[in-house]
Amino acid sequence: MRGFGDLEAAIMDRLWAFGEPATVRQVLDGLRPGRDLAYNTVLTVVDILFKKGWLHREPDGRAFRYTPTMSREEYGARLMRDALDEAGDPAEALVSFIGQMSADETAALRAALRAHERRNSKR
Repeated sequence: MRGFGDLEAAIMDRLWAFGEPATVRQVLDGLRPGRDLAYNTVLTVVDILFKKGWLHREPDGRAFRYTPTMSREEYGARLMRDALDEAGDPAEALVSFIGQMSADETAALRAALRAHERRNSKR
């Protein structure tokens, strides 16, 4: 799985931030303060994201409302999973990754591992 392109990422960020279904117009308005984009450009990229399976859409009059098919956290987890799968030595990749983490991030990782172990011990 590849990461998003620049505009794809910006669109997904807006949709994740909305937290509810949004139209292309709403996405465009959310992107406008920092970008000069045409409606059709955003519509095209949103349609591409829909066709790739990243967005769900529902009719809303003559338009559609879009929602991401996964959360930002699930997307990040998929990227990490793919990176680990592609690492020559997954254990070494994890050691290197952990070495780049802050103290708060390593604490969060420890808590996540404990929660994961508790869930697995109940199975």
